[in-house]
Amino acid sequence: MEWIANVNNWLGVSGTFSLMVTIILLSYLLEDLAIITAALLAADNALPAEYALIAIFIGIASGDAALYGAGMIASKWRALRLKLLTNKQMRYVRKKLLTRPFINIAIIRFIPGLRTLGFTLSGLFKVNFVYFLFSVLVATAVWTVIIFFCIYQLGSVSWLQDSQWKWVIAPVALVLLWLLNRTTARTSISKRANNRQGVSA
Repeated sequence: MEWIANVNNWLGVSGTFSLMVTIILLSYLLEDLAIITAALLAADNALPAEYALIAIFIGIASGDAALYGAGMIASKWRALRLKLLTNKQMRYVRKKLLTRPFINIAIIRFIPGLRTLGFTLSGLFKVNFVYFLFSVLVATAVWTVIIFFCIYQLGSVSWLQDSQWKWVIAPVALVLLWLLNRTTARTSISKRANNRQGVSA
């Protein structure tokens, strides 16, 4: 992608390593955009597909681990921990994270807007880090592989190979993913609310 090349030229770096670092840094800002960018770079033969996937996993996993670490640091503040544990909703969240870490952390990964808070709370509530990391890696693998190879296949279509229209795929795919995530989030929240009402009734 031209803008990535311009950034690399400005930094005075080039090649596979610089593209991988760019993808990792981009994943800290917007994960879906990083996946789409990596797939298009691979389709354009600017970066081997396996290296693109490795960069995505490093970026996403390290970002999630950093959020967990921030929660661990925050747990040292006794006043904050006490305030959260005396809040009914936070007690409910803590129970869910501790009793079913794999499924709940995986769900958080797919719901936009919950990742930062959910993963930080995982560290604050001291969810087992091995369970946390395993859940994050599995959910990330599923989401990344599906999106990456869909975009990669689309970007590899012969009539798009030498066309500037190939790069229109990125913003269009990003909007579609945002709409999909938003719909999934609403559906998930609605189901959970109905389940909780059913239990309380």
